[in-house]
Amino acid sequence: MTATPLLSAEALRITFPGRRGAGPARAVDGVDLDIRPGEIVALVGESGCGKTTLARSLLGLVPPTAGRVTFGGEPLNYSGRALKAYRKRVQLVLQDPSGSLNPRHTVYDAVAEGLRIHGYPGDEREAVAEALSRAGLRPPERFFLRYPHELSGGQRQRVVIAGALVLKPELIVADEPVASLDASVRGEILALLLRLRDELGLSALVVTHDLGLAWNIADRVAVMYLGRIVETGEVEQILTAPRHPYTQALLSVLPEADGEPVILSGEPPDPSRVPSGCRFHVRCHVLASGEAERAGVADACRTRDLPVLAGGGATQVACHWAAAV
Repeated sequence: MTATPLLSAEALRITFPGRRGAGPARAVDGVDLDIRPGEIVALVGESGCGKTTLARSLLGLVPPTAGRVTFGGEPLNYSGRALKAYRKRVQLVLQDPSGSLNPRHTVYDAVAEGLRIHGYPGDEREAVAEALSRAGLRPPERFFLRYPHELSGGQRQRVVIAGALVLKPELIVADEPVASLDASVRGEILALLLRLRDELGLSALVVTHDLGLAWNIADRVAVMYLGRIVETGEVEQILTAPRHPYTQALLSVLPEADGEPVILSGEPPDPSRVPSGCRFHVRCHVLASGEAERAGVADACRTRDLPVLAGGGATQVACHWAAAV
């Protein structure tokens, strides 16, 4: 695997106007993130942490307030023609296949839509059949004239994946790709994504709240909290020896986890009112238990901000306590 990133976010910031007199909401507040060719990166965090906003910006759907996105070393151009060409190379797979598919369109039309938007010059029927076959719907012709309501949930998600594959992208961004599926089908879709990586060299950013999913599919994990990446590295390192208290808490509630679950207090802070110091400190069990005090970093946790983690593949953590112990 080459070390040269396919897609990079560099010092990315996205702010939205505040509501009812509040300050600007810092949805993405300084993020560096790289995805290499043939690599699957899981972006993990609670709802509202900024991960979907970050993913939408990487797709070119939300222009950054500051920083930049690069693809193949070239800055993303948000002009119409350049952005259309970019979206052919980077495709989105949404969480809910029922909401992603037009109920009035056949499977064939759903998969062919991207080809028609981009003026595909080749044999459309052949391209649709190949995409459906790669997505595990075989023989593909059997599905051409079916409608979404005639398919199972897993089959609908495969149609959505086929619609992304038909343009032969280099990267897919999958937002909670199996969240709406039964447990028996989840494994099949994850296995499909792994097979596509191995057969096509396809890269993927998988956005999820589920660290268990990350364990099953990702090469690397980036854990996001309140607009920032707080821990990142190889999946085995992060999930077997997490260093950030937030990562530890997310892992502790998985069914296969040992020990007592760590229940986070309260909801994540409002992104228009980011706490001083470490942005996790108001919910941190390490600080609440006195461990940070014993390590001599409690004041730093409350008052000193942490640097933005670099976007490379090295294991990194943004935590005063983890750096001290």
